Amino acid sequence: MLTIAIPKGGLLPEAIALLQDIGLDFSAFLDKKNRQLQITDPTGTAQALLVRTHDVPVYVEYGQAQLGFAGYDVLREKKPDVANLLDLKFGGCRLSVAVPKSSPYKNPRQLPPNCRVASKFVNCAKDYFRELDLPIEVIPLHGSVELGPITGMSEAIVDLVSTGNTLRENNLEEVKVLFYSSVRLIAHPTSYRANRYDMVTLIRKLEQVL
Repeated sequence: MLTIAIPKGGLLPEAIALLQDIGLDFSAFLDKKNRQLQITDPTGTAQALLVRTHDVPVYVEYGQAQLGFAGYDVLREKKPDVANLLDLKFGGCRLSVAVPKSSPYKNPRQLPPNCRVASKFVNCAKDYFRELDLPIEVIPLHGSVELGPITGMSEAIVDLVSTGNTLRENNLEEVKVLFYSSVRLIAHPTSYRANRYDMVTLIRKLEQVL
């Protein structure tokens, strides 16, 4: 049976709606009383795993799911061995460098060597500043990255931005967009090449509804 890893949280309703468009119903995940993490579509043709966003590519890479819905930002950060097949056109955001509005640095190139940058996206931040040939110290944070500059722990942050409201409310501003992100359809490479569970047919259905 085909297994699809789908993300918890804000991306879940759109992921479920898209799967419903191609005849797969996993809407039980939207029931707040439901505690199941794995459910089977009523047709019996596929099952879904409900996992944290950053874990989707892990389940696909290790073959516990043949397909998954993963943010491009997660793929850039984790660099998993998966096939990136389709842009699913939802979950849009961007990964940006931001600094306090009072900062004299209005471009990442102006940041002083060996300064501190707080981020949940440690690898993406390191890759970007390595390209600039600017040595920095990346401080890994998993909560409110905006507190880095507010508390003086860092000169800048690298974080996801959607509306920009959180930055504005904390007197921060974007000075560079590193890349734009959306949710992608990913696949286990071997399963995809072998077309296990007729994956190609499902992928074509998704292409049509997109």
